Amino acid sequence: MPCVTHDDAPLLADLMPWSVAPPRLGRAWPAAPDAASLRARWDALLKAEGPDREALLRPTRARTAHTAVGRLPGREGGTERLARATGPCAEPVRVLYAPFDEQWLIPDQRLIDAARPELWRVADERQIFVVEPGTGPPLLATSLLPLLRPARVRPLYRRPGAAEPALAPGLVGHLAARLGLDVRPADVLAWTLVAARGTPAGTAVPLTGDAGVWQRGVAVGRRVLWLSLRDGERPRLPGGRRPYVRAPLPSRPLAIGYDRAEETLLLDGGRISPVPPGAWDFTSGGVRVLEQWFTARTQPSGPDTLAAIGPSAWPPNRTSELLELITVLALLSEPGPPGTAPADIAPITPAELREAGVLPVPPSARRPASVLDTHEEGPEGQLTLI
Repeated sequence: MPCVTHDDAPLLADLMPWSVAPPRLGRAWPAAPDAASLRARWDALLKAEGPDREALLRPTRARTAHTAVGRLPGREGGTERLARATGPCAEPVRVLYAPFDEQWLIPDQRLIDAARPELWRVADERQIFVVEPGTGPPLLATSLLPLLRPARVRPLYRRPGAAEPALAPGLVGHLAARLGLDVRPADVLAWTLVAARGTPAGTAVPLTGDAGVWQRGVAVGRRVLWLSLRDGERPRLPGGRRPYVRAPLPSRPLAIGYDRAEETLLLDGGRISPVPPGAWDFTSGGVRVLEQWFTARTQPSGPDTLAAIGPSAWPPNRTSELLELITVLALLSEPGPPGTAPADIAPITPAELREAGVLPVPPSARRPASVLDTHEEGPEGQLTLI
């Protein structure tokens, strides 16, 4: 049998050709682990006037209190210059701030150096964003707008409502004909999550023409998607392996550690167990996910005055979020069932995709689609024309 090597595999950049850099905030305070802190920060900003408001904003070359920008697509909020702003805070939205770290963001373009409106236009309940980090595991998937940097964001759909897959034109049809199966865009994504491999040329996605191998790989990928999106039923470990708080967490835990022998997560005097080694060792970008998640909620805010506004103690719901994160990482770290890895059977090579007319993709596939079906408000209440 021919062996599928990375040289025989198409690149993700060709299979999902439309990619966008993630939004760049330019300042820390518009994002936080809880929405209440963001509303309090906005109120503190508006109470200040003149130079004090400008200083609290933490201006950059891209954004000052006098920068004129429009409203983010699909979001509410004012469009007057921040120096004159008096309205309420735009309703915070959930975002993926770091790998497996869901936080909140004020969706106000006046606060974000590079907001990437093209991503906001297609962000809805059916969208799935694939994040290709610069280092570490090849891919992450999320239904939330991702802020991870450095990375490339590849939406699964080019238009709202899952109206058009952002895949190489003709790819789904070719796979369906080759496999003799009903193939959907979400199946291609599921396969991609388990098959993708880093190569010197970029992320490669070995494809198979064997229907059995494809179905097993897609089944594993769908489980990865479910755990990554945390959509619907909450994931659970078997009864005896579910993590619990064994010793109460202090009001402000400052240090995190792990007792491998006892499978216990240590948060100063607090103890959570059992925490499998796979959950503690789970890394992304060379950083332990659990450590990064904890640090984002306990590190000093530094010189950013507004970022210092937050809970005075560790909120109870934060412990619940930590327990769920441990569960997700533990399940993701478990080895998949045998026979689910991408196989060397009936490989679909770039040459085959070129012969089928799937590759090379047209230049239009690498650009966002025109999705504007409603008026967008520009600076000072004007309509945006795009």
